[in-house]
Amino acid sequence: MTLLPPVSRARRAVLSAVLCAGLALTATACTEEKPDPDKGTNGVGKLSADEIEKKARAAADEATSVRLSGTLVSKGGPYKLNMRLKDDGGTGSVTSKENTFALLRVGDDLYLKADADFWKHQDDGKDGGEPAAPTQADAEAAGKLGDKYVKVPQGDPAYQEFRGFTEMDVLLDGLLGMEGPLSTGERTKVGGVRTIKVQAAEGAGGVLDVSLEGEPYPLQFARAGGKGVLTLGEWDADFELTPPAEGEIVDYGGQLPKTSD
Repeated sequence: MTLLPPVSRARRAVLSAVLCAGLALTATACTEEKPDPDKGTNGVGKLSADEIEKKARAAADEATSVRLSGTLVSKGGPYKLNMRLKDDGGTGSVTSKENTFALLRVGDDLYLKADADFWKHQDDGKDGGEPAAPTQADAEAAGKLGDKYVKVPQGDPAYQEFRGFTEMDVLLDGLLGMEGPLSTGERTKVGGVRTIKVQAAEGAGGVLDVSLEGEPYPLQFARAGGKGVLTLGEWDADFELTPPAEGEIVDYGGQLPKTSD
């Protein structure tokens, strides 16, 4: 009997590859395992959309600080926010189509800083006339307030409005609302961190990116109806809140002048 020559290693490798590629074999050695998308994550990607959203809410509620930045669209037009917030105050800036102003709150003490143009108020023309130009008194008052931290009196009608921009819980509760049934979307990255999307009404009611690393913090939120996109970061990163130096403060004392904003 004539023996067949031994098959070389190279020929055996080629034969094995052909068999694995072209034949429906039962041997598991011919198949490659798909990578586990949840490997190395916090595991929330395995949960339902409602459960992910609840965990993100809980993480945000328990956090002691956050940086919130992005754009809001309201009836008054678009606003840009860049605020660092924590339980006892906040600091940052708000930009509207007309003005930019800085806000600082330390406890109940609220300070507002803007240029002179912010403080120059105008007649609003509600009676059908043209808005009136600022008076000389308006201009002089604005000049004293411009680029100074103005301490906002707590009894002033504007106090609560401006303070709302510095309230961590108020802003998060008001800005992260989802409208409609929830479903999970694609996995992506925000700031280099892996996230999973939770979308309401297939995205029309808002899209929330939740971190798949560490705590399941909300990292980005596209508001319903195209009303802005917000980025949330620096969760639980403490920062110092210090009142302005005495020479930088103007205590208006009474009711603030109306502004053109």
